[in-house]
Parts: sequence; C-alpha cells; structure tokens
Amino acid sequence: MLTIQNLVKSYGNGPRAVDGLSLTVEAGDIYGFIGHNGAGKTTTLKCISGILPFDEGEIFIDGIDIRKDPMAAKRIMRYIPDNPDLYTFLTGTGYLNFLCDIYGIDEATRRERIAKYAQLFEIESKLGDLVGSYSHGMCQKLALIGALIQQPKLLMLDEPFVGLDPKASHTLKEIMRELTETGTAIFFSTHVLEVAEKLCNRIAIIKNGRLIAAGPMEEVRGNQSLEELFLELTDA
Repeated sequence: MLTIQNLVKSYGNGPRAVDGLSLTVEAGDIYGFIGHNGAGKTTTLKCISGILPFDEGEIFIDGIDIRKDPMAAKRIMRYIPDNPDLYTFLTGTGYLNFLCDIYGIDEATRRERIAKYAQLFEIESKLGDLVGSYSHGMCQKLALIGALIQQPKLLMLDEPFVGLDPKASHTLKEIMRELTETGTAIFFSTHVLEVAEKLCNRIAIIKNGRLIAAGPMEEVRGNQSLEELFLELTDA
C-alpha cells in the first residue's frame, strides 16, 4: 500500500532531514514510526502525503507514484498532522460535509458515517458549533472523523493520541484495528511506546533521518521491551 525507496529530503543547505529511507507498508498493517523529536518522522509523512517535495527517491501509494500522479494518490489516502489546521469559520457539520463534497461521498453514506464516528468520539452535540470554538482535543476528533468518513486505503497520522482523552484514545485504537480488517493500511508516528508495542504489527525506528530498525514487531523487538530497544538504538 505504501512503498518508499531511498527517500532523501533536505531543507536548504542544512543536513538531510531524511537520509536514504526505504520501507514498505502492506494492506492491513498498523505500522508504527518511532523516533525522537527532529528525527525526520513528520518530514517523511509530509513527503508521502505530497505536502513537501523531496530531493531523491520514490514514493508509491498503492502503486501510484506521488510525484507523477499526485491527485490519484491523494484520492486514496489521508494524512492528519499533529495539530490539524481546520476551517474555523465552519461548523463541525459544515466542515465534514465540505470534505464529503470534495471526495464525492453521497448524502446517505455521509450521514451514516458522520453519525457513526461522531457518536463514537462523543461530539454529536458539538457538530453544530463553529470549529473555532473547539478545544484542541475536539479539533483532533473532528479531523479524525473527516479522514475516517473517506475510508482511505492508506491512513497516515502524526502523533494521533496527543490531545485525546483516554476514552477517545481507546476508541481510536479500536477503529484502527477495525479498519485494518478491511485492508486499510495505517502508518503513524508516536512517542507513546506502550501504545505502539500493543497496537502495531510492524514498526520502524528512525534516528537523525536514517532508518535504524524496521520490520515485524516481534522480530525487531526480540526479547526486549520496545522501550528498552528504542533507548538502546537511539542512545548509541
């Protein structure tokens, strides 16, 4: 579902933010992307999503080259940053319907999906309010609903559990598992190693823009905890 080959990205004349990164995310994967602040996680996600151009390498979304056909690639994926920038002048319902219009989701389907996810994230009563009145956590929930109603083949999330209350975090984990059962691939960055260890079937660890470990959780972790492995690799 996602193939990255020798990705290189620099900012100006500075050091490479991402340096020769290659990995593959299969349909049905919950793939955790782990690293310290500044390791290159967000830069990688933005390159995959087409937000940032990159210097070298190739990125394919379900076989579609993000450089050669960005519109086709973006139709089947969604990216949610760690601080979603939403249209504050719209109501929650207005924002979700705006997204449904963009992705051509019919009236019956959008009503069903909006109702389902708004109930799960417990914001039904707030959908009539302006997004500008929302807290960070509510904006995060709205952004998640906006991505989920599209039912993308590839869902990318940057620190998705930051700002969510414990119940919403649990709900998101259950939804992620449900999506992968239908073939959706999920690729997300996180600092919460306990979550990654319990949720992910595959992980990648990045340090200073370079991939230092990647593969199935059990193989990468071995006999250690994920926290022990991460500290061992990133402090070296």
